[in-house]
Formats: sequence, C-alpha cells, structure tokens
Amino acid sequence: MSLHGTYDAGNIFAKILAGDAPCVKVFEDDHVLAFMDVFPQSKGHCLVVPKEKARNLLDLSETSAREAILRVKRLAQAVDKALSPDGVMVAQFNGAPAGQTVFHIHFHVIPRWENTDIKGHGGGEKADTDELEQLAEQIRAAL
Repeated sequence: MSLHGTYDAGNIFAKILAGDAPCVKVFEDDHVLAFMDVFPQSKGHCLVVPKEKARNLLDLSETSAREAILRVKRLAQAVDKALSPDGVMVAQFNGAPAGQTVFHIHFHVIPRWENTDIKGHGGGEKADTDELEQLAEQIRAAL
C-alpha cells in the first residue's frame, strides 16, 4: 500500500481497538492502547497504537502524535526496567516501501541485547500467548 490513501477500518489494529480481535494488553488510556506484538522481533516487543484513525504518522494529528510519543517513552522505560535489555529500539514505519505492514499508525518498542539478532519485521513466528502474558505482566509491574 502506498503512503497516501483511505483509512481501512477493517485493519487488525482497528479491530483490536474496537475489542473485535484479541491482544495481550500492557496498558490503555484515552489516547493509546499498548500491547505485545504477536510476531515479536525480540522478547518483550510491544506496540503502541494511537486510538485516532490514521494510516500513518503523516495522517496523525499533532495532539495524538504528542500523546503517543509520551506513552512510547513511558513504555520504553518500563521495558528497560522490567527486562534489563542492553538497548531499546523504537521504530515507526510509513507506507509499505518503508516497511509498514498494518495501515494504522503504530510504534514498535523492541528490547535489544548485545550479540543477539532480532527477527525480521512482520514475518516471524507467532509467539506463545502464555509467554506474552508473562512478559506483559512484568512490563505492567514496571509501569
């Protein structure tokens, strides 16, 4: 999909936000929903999904962008505290050529450890739900 286009209310993140698809929730407020990525690139990979209906960062309002990045920072700090990684990668893709695979704005918070490769974006193995729940609990406790 191109960088510009019409928002598709049937995308998986819209369904998760509406409660029509499951997720392993880390936290939720009026602005975002944060949950575990079911195709993690690394142990503890989380997503922060703004509630505004926007395909990508270019479509997102300034207010939602501001609120989202504050929550991305908060989640990155909690991931750091809970999992003690050597680094934390924050990623956000806009348009298919940039790597975007779900066309609802979202941010990746990916813990990184030295000498440990991460899996490819959007194409890895589906994680075990029980393991995701345990990781989410650790991260929630660090919030």
